[in-house]
Amino acid sequence: MNLWVLNHYADTPDRQATRTFDLCRELAHRGHRTTIFASSFNHYTFREERLSGRTTWKSEEIDGVRVVWIKTHPYRKNDWHRVINMLSFAARAASTAWRLPERPDVIIGVTVHPFTPVAAYAVARLKHSRFCCEVTDLWPETLIQFGDLSPRSPVAWALRRLERFTFQRAERIFALWRHADRYFAGLGVPAAKVVWLPHGVPSTRFQGVPAYNGTSPDGFTIMYTGGLLRANALDLVLEVARELQSERAVRFVFVGDGSDRARLVEKAGAWRLGNVEFRGAVPKQQLAETMAEADAFILSLQDLPLYDYGISLNKLCDYLAAGRPILFAGRSSYNPVEDARAGFTVPPGDVQAMAAAIRAMMALSPQERAAMGRNARQYLREHHDIGVLADRLEQSLA
Repeated sequence: MNLWVLNHYADTPDRQATRTFDLCRELAHRGHRTTIFASSFNHYTFREERLSGRTTWKSEEIDGVRVVWIKTHPYRKNDWHRVINMLSFAARAASTAWRLPERPDVIIGVTVHPFTPVAAYAVARLKHSRFCCEVTDLWPETLIQFGDLSPRSPVAWALRRLERFTFQRAERIFALWRHADRYFAGLGVPAAKVVWLPHGVPSTRFQGVPAYNGTSPDGFTIMYTGGLLRANALDLVLEVARELQSERAVRFVFVGDGSDRARLVEKAGAWRLGNVEFRGAVPKQQLAETMAEADAFILSLQDLPLYDYGISLNKLCDYLAAGRPILFAGRSSYNPVEDARAGFTVPPGDVQAMAAAIRAMMALSPQERAAMGRNARQYLREHHDIGVLADRLEQSLA
């Protein structure tokens, strides 16, 4: 199979968002030809890191995967510059893909934004290829529920039209969420068309991390890895850190970058949180070593109807793979932490419940904490290993 994937935000292992690359690399190792079209502009650091001068695209081979980097309009925040960034990727990716001489068997267009799947559909029609869509964010539904967009606005209307256009024409819709078929049913999409393809981790990435023995001789380290973004409700984690600041040795380590970083650092400073540390983003290929410092991981989400379809988060898969207990503050129809018996789940937005769960986690015996870590890794191997997900993708495209 010759597979092309258009994903604006795809990363290689020297960055953070490696889901598409991990899947394509696994398929390439199985003998398929895979190509990723991605933006050369770093979505986390807001810098151009792949192309220089007037070069608008370049192709390179990375571990068996051809990656075509596309130059896009720069931006610093969620304003009109970011809209131009999205549109420039869709237009240039389509143009570049069309100029390549071969014909792929399948082209997959990946959201966040709907312009990329539309571009992928256009290339598929021109190349006489099969067209599929991968949905990693529900636009405009996510924007509406986070309060960034009015459901009655012209923008919301246009995004819904693009969404329906894409979903109706896709042969398969690969969705991150366990119960995404409920959402697509409301759009008239048959359930047979929808394939659950959540986030995952190559099992080899964490092979070098020693198994967690549950002990914490130098204090208890709670770690967050991922985007420092408003959607991740990290103000609550800072409030928990303030609640626990006067208690026994416990520290909170934030690993990542994002548009909310400066505000969170300023807030931690204003509150004089001596038990909080901020570090920069770590490339995926180095993440396991960093996560080995943790005694537990923390994940906090806002309370939104969006999570009735389930959750699928890169950071949660990394947490499971690292084999430590997890504190999940959220509500979801799919809860790997609970299903795996890998930690504690508390209601979203409840600082006191989060603090109490951390105290309870610290009060466990080392053997009990180690057992949670083993449960996490086993669940990852069964449900979120990249090999398992590649099997599902391969079978769906057969």
